[in-house]
Amino acid sequence: MRILVLGSTGFLGGHVAGQLRTLAGVRVLGGGRSVNPGLPVNLPVDLAAISVAGLVRALRALAPDAVVNCAGAVSGDPVRMAETNARGPAVLCEALREAAPGARLVHLGSAAEYGPTPAGQTLTESSPVSPQGTYGATKLAGSYAVTEAGASGLDTVVLRVFNPVGPGAPAASLSGRLAGELRSAGPDGTVRVGDLSAYRDFVDVRDVARAAVLAATAPGPLPPVLNIGSGTATCARDLAQELARAAGFQGRIEERGAGSQRSSAVSWQRADVTAAADALGWRPELTLADSLTGLWAEHTRVPA
Repeated sequence: MRILVLGSTGFLGGHVAGQLRTLAGVRVLGGGRSVNPGLPVNLPVDLAAISVAGLVRALRALAPDAVVNCAGAVSGDPVRMAETNARGPAVLCEALREAAPGARLVHLGSAAEYGPTPAGQTLTESSPVSPQGTYGATKLAGSYAVTEAGASGLDTVVLRVFNPVGPGAPAASLSGRLAGELRSAGPDGTVRVGDLSAYRDFVDVRDVARAAVLAATAPGPLPPVLNIGSGTATCARDLAQELARAAGFQGRIEERGAGSQRSSAVSWQRADVTAAADALGWRPELTLADSLTGLWAEHTRVPA
């Protein structure tokens, strides 16, 4: 089985490709716009810029049985986010329709597509979507492109990923940014952050990767959208304290300022993962403590 992982050198894609490489009978094809030494890229591609015809030629040459799309932009210029998160999946679906119509497409969406949720409510795949900001809106547009392609005949599934944490978490994420601040502050320093009162559903990136692997290899059709989260809402303040414990940090964490606009607009999220359990036999296995211990252990190996 030939599985193409787009964004294979990124946070999510790297974990997905790594788990796929452990499977007998699976050949992993890496794809993406960045080159990471030691991680082969069979398809150098930027979904934000490539034409449908160009991607058709590339896909025909690779002949994948499944594609896992982990490519995405979480921040930056709104035009770039729209091109990557919305245009990219649409182009991919059109190219697959022509070049590999029998291949399964597993697309990683985002919990940001849901937007604000009343405190205490659990989000199912049928919950209303009302994204706040460019990131959530562009991710929702990309997910719509994939689900519409699925409705018209392609074999597709959107994994709506909540807040992934764990080894390799990027600096753009809350946990990655905190790890960097803790490392810079030293064991007895002071870390200054924004408001940490928001509740999020944090899920280990290795559990996310396992869900993507199951979705790429599962027989038969899958539901159009599946939530991938921990099923638990955790205050960001508790995440910070748990990461501080993992780091042996004895200093102060000071919350100054309002924090991110998204945190203030979306103060609560929690996933219902029943559908993923039913369709894939998947449930989260790693705890938040596991995630943060793994993140810190890897972070301390990064040169200053």
